[in-house]
Amino acid sequence: MSDPYPTPPAAALPQTEPPHDCPRCPRLVSVREDLRTEHPDWWNAPVPAFGDPGAWLGVVGLAPGKHGANRTGRPFTGDGAGPLLYDTMARHGLTTGTFAGHVDDGFGLTGAIILNAVKCLPPENKPTPDEVRTCRTFLEDQVAALSNLRVVIALGQIAHQSAVKALGGRLPKARFGHLAEHRMPSGMVLIDSYHCSRYNQNTGRLTPEMFDAVFARAVDIGRNQISWTSRP
Repeated sequence: MSDPYPTPPAAALPQTEPPHDCPRCPRLVSVREDLRTEHPDWWNAPVPAFGDPGAWLGVVGLAPGKHGANRTGRPFTGDGAGPLLYDTMARHGLTTGTFAGHVDDGFGLTGAIILNAVKCLPPENKPTPDEVRTCRTFLEDQVAALSNLRVVIALGQIAHQSAVKALGGRLPKARFGHLAEHRMPSGMVLIDSYHCSRYNQNTGRLTPEMFDAVFARAVDIGRNQISWTSRP
């Protein structure tokens, strides 16, 4: 039987990615090494950005899920969060191909890119503040490399906090809230959403309608903003 999780697609922004064996966060390195022994056929490495290098929309997630991106090497692929995210993006014309939950499905993004606040799998999906801060340099570099970026969606509070800082904003002036909008110093707009985790879906904290509203607003701003001024 062929491996359903072959090597992921090439990184969208290779010059901004950490090395495959990034040593920066000892706790995350330990998790990675244990999983490489337990599951040698998994990706088990920092997960690269996925999508369009010319994106006008960035989606910032928290970190790879154990059975999702940490296993497959592609964000939101192989876990319960991916179908809601990618189906929603498809409805708004941000995808190509059909999402089938594995990295050789031919699926892609157009006008959008998926980034993460933390590149490596944290235990229980809970990175420490030091790990988030250490990994933020990669998010900052990726934001800087996306010259067409106009709108960013943050999935959850940790992603929100890291995105605000990466975009040059100030947290006291940008409080997290579902569908909250924040104008960053560059003129870019950050929109918050509850994370599309299976837990949030199952508990009703995030419904498909609520999530769709976030992307509808992002598209309204990003594609129809007549008075947009280019970033310096």
